[in-house]
Amino acid sequence: MTFSTELWDSNADIYGAILSHPFITGLTDGTLPEPAFAQFVVQDALYLRDYARALAVVASRAPDSAAMQMFARHAAEAVAAELELHAALLPGLGISPSDVAAAEPSPACLAYTSYLLAATRGGSYAEGVGVVLPCYWIYWEVGKELVRRGSPDPRFQRWIDTYSGDEFASVVRDVIAETDRAGAFLSADERAAVARHYRTTSRYEWMFWDSAYRQESWPVLCEVAGPLGRG
Repeated sequence: MTFSTELWDSNADIYGAILSHPFITGLTDGTLPEPAFAQFVVQDALYLRDYARALAVVASRAPDSAAMQMFARHAAEAVAAELELHAALLPGLGISPSDVAAAEPSPACLAYTSYLLAATRGGSYAEGVGVVLPCYWIYWEVGKELVRRGSPDPRFQRWIDTYSGDEFASVVRDVIAETDRAGAFLSADERAAVARHYRTTSRYEWMFWDSAYRQESWPVLCEVAGPLGRG
């Protein structure tokens, strides 16, 4: 069994929870509320800014030029493709670029991106690969499942098609292969560290969709008094 297969199989419970989440099922039966989808698209745009930074860190720590070029390319190309998709989706949702620029990351989005950046900057190269892998792999697997189901809403279908295409599949396969190459040289403790990161960001993937579905916002909205923020 390859290292990547071990990672995927040990987190099958999270993937199953994602597929059964009402955000995902709502994409295919058309019942997902538009405000929930709109929040997802906006938060995804904010997420990608820091995901690109995390990929750039992984690229900078790669042990060879091939891996360095791959992650650097993904940092640029993935964001460009996402922003193009958002540009196509946002007008139909009544959201302007200035709305996105003014948006604040949700608690789930900020927690996820903060973890990505901390793990890639503070851990080993292999840990960095493990922490960014779920975003690639889970989106690919979800996309394949959702394209099989289809969606009556053309906006949802367009999003689905992005993650089920051959081009994205090739990108994900390359990262999975790099995960196995990196894993081949790790000790048992190092593999366990990678696995912990992989499981944590897999959980964040579920939380990201759940946050959008609930239209999560920061719970403390009142202004606090005092020089130290204590009234």
